[in-house]
Amino acid sequence: MSRWRASLQARFGDFELDVELAGDDGPLVVIGPNGSGKTTLLRVLAGALEPTRAEIEVGDRVLYSSRRGARVPIEERRVGYVPQGYGLFPHLSALDNVAFGLSMGARRLPRAEARRRARRLLDELGCGELAVRTPAGLSGGERQRVALARALVIEPELLLLDEPLTALDVRARRAVRGFLADRLRALGRPSILVTHDVRDIATLGVQVCVLERGRVVQRGALAQLRAAPASEFVAEFVGSLPALPSGEVAAGHGGADDVTARGSRVLEAR
Repeated sequence: MSRWRASLQARFGDFELDVELAGDDGPLVVIGPNGSGKTTLLRVLAGALEPTRAEIEVGDRVLYSSRRGARVPIEERRVGYVPQGYGLFPHLSALDNVAFGLSMGARRLPRAEARRRARRLLDELGCGELAVRTPAGLSGGERQRVALARALVIEPELLLLDEPLTALDVRARRAVRGFLADRLRALGRPSILVTHDVRDIATLGVQVCVLERGRVVQRGALAQLRAAPASEFVAEFVGSLPALPSGEVAAGHGGADDVTARGSRVLEAR
């Protein structure tokens, strides 16, 4: 049984997104060329964009339902979102940016407790010394880590990460990639990660969903995508990988249409 599912259609200008996704606990990685709808998908799930039609459920909670006329406000969704532009408040310190998510909604905490949890998470991410700085005083990589901490601190029911490691240098990316993989496993809740780096997928060892022109064109484990790429983009994306151990193709029964890698699955787009 799926832990979450999303069936949605959205049109913005000439672009149309039409997908069905479903998964259990654990991460799902979304890849695709520029303009394929990856960020649009995350923003619709987060509640930042209004779909034309959608049915979005996480656990037993209906976040959006055109059929039922239901729409949960962003602050009540318990969806952690790290956008490409970081989304940090320029007038708040890094510490207060992270604590902000704990000051909203029905689960809000007293300010002192919110700041304590925020500081602990910044320390775990190796950037506790940034706590008093505002975003203007942070590098791109530092802003990225603060934004990641803000999304994680609310212990979200669904975590959305839009290229969370892009702004990090090579050394920091390796460390934060490992931290993120451990954190997602410990969280034990659904997450969707958009990336352009095949090493993120290899580290997480999870299922991949390929979007092109607003549609799902392929789904499966990394080894399956390499064995039978559905498009030129997929072939180029996985083409530089070294040979993977046979155990990597443990998802489903090895076929592109029957995949359940680490508890997540992707339904075909209409």
